[in-house]
Amino acid sequence: MWRRLLPMKSHAVPNLVVAQRVIDKMTAAARRYLEDETGEALVGLIVPGTHTNGVPTIYVLDTIAPEAGQPETHTVRERYSFEHGDEAHYEIFTWLIYNWDAQREQQKADGAASVSKWDVPLRHLGDWHKQPGYMIAPSGGDLMSALDQIDDSENDFDFLLAPIVTIGHPSTTQTGTQTNFLTVPQNDGTSLRVDFWYIHREVGMFQPIHPVLYPDDQLPALPDYPWHIRGTARVEMEFARLQQDRLAYSVLIWDTDEKIPLEVVITAMRMGSSKVYLLVTPWNYPDARPQMYLAPPQNIGDGQDIYDLFEQWWDEAEKVEDPPGFQWLPEMNLVDYIHAVENALGLRPAVAAQPTATETQPENVTVAAAGDAVDSGTVEPPASSAVES
Repeated sequence: MWRRLLPMKSHAVPNLVVAQRVIDKMTAAARRYLEDETGEALVGLIVPGTHTNGVPTIYVLDTIAPEAGQPETHTVRERYSFEHGDEAHYEIFTWLIYNWDAQREQQKADGAASVSKWDVPLRHLGDWHKQPGYMIAPSGGDLMSALDQIDDSENDFDFLLAPIVTIGHPSTTQTGTQTNFLTVPQNDGTSLRVDFWYIHREVGMFQPIHPVLYPDDQLPALPDYPWHIRGTARVEMEFARLQQDRLAYSVLIWDTDEKIPLEVVITAMRMGSSKVYLLVTPWNYPDARPQMYLAPPQNIGDGQDIYDLFEQWWDEAEKVEDPPGFQWLPEMNLVDYIHAVENALGLRPAVAAQPTATETQPENVTVAAAGDAVDSGTVEPPASSAVES
């Protein structure tokens, strides 16, 4: 299918600032996949040009790898082809956005005067990818893909960054104040090269953009990925045991302590129980222990959803102290913690023996959210009291 390109219009190329961690991740990924193309999504900010003569500045803060702790079932790497996996990217970007927005709100509430520069939305800026040989410029296929992405009404993109990584360049390659590339010396005497390209809707063609490299400590840092994203094996084990224990449950991201990163909260309830269990898990669970809160059941009213219901639960929840003699161990599961609390408080119903953590779990696990099944690993967005997406 042929695309009719509009005549090129004049458009000022923004300033570009890149965090050192971004170049480090590009270099590590390129070394790992020497023979094949690879790439990562770029996340960061675009700051209006209030103090830069009206020229906005793009800040590339970090990258999102295709797999990011999840199986690479949707990632295709070949010598002349690379395609991202979508599900992991969506969950990670959602997590980063919720945390970024919560941090903005907390800083404004604290009256921090230095945050105004960074009080802009976190966004997907584009994608970098590695090309074979010395193909330092985007290909025709790259151009068509970028235009399609910009034209996609769901994306709401005005521009994209498309850095190109190539390897094996002579070490004599030099950068300058007007160049659009950076070089990274390698152990074999050659250099890795990153050429930065920019495309805007009004132009319709790639333009070179000059990068400025900043130390990580001079730019905002994004939070680590939480446990339910970093490892699918743990997620499947936890949710399988909840299902086998006949617990209806849902998963939400919530701000429980007004600190970043946010928490992953699992709500669980037994049929006919007098309490709803709210299990707050930190991002580095199970190394860091969960905390349970108990809340009275609530019926969903007209026009309410699970987020409204959770807000009511959280407002009335009471923190549970550990049962006597209980000590959390990373090899435990949430069900083990629930059983200890139920036994101590007399909440444990008379049920048949439950499977242990060492028994075989089903391969395909779903998350029961408010009575419905959704894909394993999917989390619900936070309610209004936590973070608005």
